[in-house]
Amino acid sequence: MSDISTAVKIEDISSVKKKLSFDIPWTDVKNELDIVYRKVGKTAKVKGFRPGKIPRSVLERYYREQAEEETVSSLVNRYYWETLQEKEIPAVTQPQIEQKGIEQDKDFSFSATIEVEPAVDPKDYIGLELKKEDPLVTDEDLEARLQEIRQMFATMEDLNDDRAVIRGDFVTIDFSGKVAGESLKELTAENHLLEIGSKTFVPGFEDQLIGTRKGESKTFAVTFPEPYAAAHLAGKEVEFSVTVKGIRIKRAPEIDEDFVKNFERYDSLEALRADVRKNLEEEKKRRVEADLDKGIGEKLLASNEFEVPESFIERQIYYMMSDMQRRMVSGGMDAKKAAELCFKLHDQLREEATKIVKTVILIKNIARKEAITVDEGEIEKQIGEMASQRGQDVDTLKKSLEKDDMVDSIKSEILSRKTYDFLAAKAQITTVKTEKTGKPEEEK
Repeated sequence: MSDISTAVKIEDISSVKKKLSFDIPWTDVKNELDIVYRKVGKTAKVKGFRPGKIPRSVLERYYREQAEEETVSSLVNRYYWETLQEKEIPAVTQPQIEQKGIEQDKDFSFSATIEVEPAVDPKDYIGLELKKEDPLVTDEDLEARLQEIRQMFATMEDLNDDRAVIRGDFVTIDFSGKVAGESLKELTAENHLLEIGSKTFVPGFEDQLIGTRKGESKTFAVTFPEPYAAAHLAGKEVEFSVTVKGIRIKRAPEIDEDFVKNFERYDSLEALRADVRKNLEEEKKRRVEADLDKGIGEKLLASNEFEVPESFIERQIYYMMSDMQRRMVSGGMDAKKAAELCFKLHDQLREEATKIVKTVILIKNIARKEAITVDEGEIEKQIGEMASQRGQDVDTLKKSLEKDDMVDSIKSEILSRKTYDFLAAKAQITTVKTEKTGKPEEEK
């Protein structure tokens, strides 16, 4: 084969895209054609000739298109992949090949356009000025969580008092809606249970029922928001006729020693409170660490501007849409409808996806620059922790991960975590406390 360096011309279309143009001498093309024809001749079937004894001129008459296609494929693959290796080109996509086929006694030319990972030399990542929330769990935090747990054990009771609907009530209603005087089936329901103030219905609907009594009917107009999931209702004024058939209230138990009997693992109210506080501390610690990582990423992006491959961005958008769809389906949405909704959000996800991709590349290159590595012991430890959490045998889980090519992913996660920890250790961090309003306030 001819020297690759004399057969290829490399053009930088951008910092993340290259065009490789090849000009392969006819001698190499002819040699490859001869090899292909010999292979074709062993299995070719032409009336009047025995397999393996068919003259070249006859093979060319019947199998020329097949032979030239195989020759082109062989030449393109060989020259392309050997060039990537010899020139150490970090291609991240399959090549877009352009070629016009083989012409007798002429050099064969083709081009391959590819995306490459950008060469990034991170800067300004030591001494980042960051803010970190104090992970302290307050008594107010504890009481708020206990109230959430309390509501989980609440029961529904019919309202016995002679009063009108107030916020927080659960009402059973029949309703029907009309658009321009026409009743719509999708706006009609019977015995529909609705929590007043939950904001689960179209904006304005629930507020109209406040002050209504059991057995009363009411007609009112509500304008649907723009945009709206059901496009034919977006921005339209709908006239609703509603009958309140029942009013129910939620009663939650008091948090006392009797309440603890709902849990087998606690023998006292104090034990429950202690465990809830511990869980809150762990949750808050994870959230604070996530917020700190986010702050590190924002600082890195502000100081390092570079282009990223479009394929990386599209891949990240796909991951985000897939995760969004999974959560929608878990929440009860139809899978097809969830997929359609996520697809519509494609362009809106681009900015966030670009930030994520850039941050990942920066973290990877900081790890390289600072010689941060991951050894086998760290990977084994991580797999062991995963097995413990899942209640699985370590060896069984490891084999499963290796089969699914997930070990490298685990290694990347560990490397990323170590790099974030390195950046945090080198940063100038100001601790802030959280006010009761939930807004962080810098400590004096």
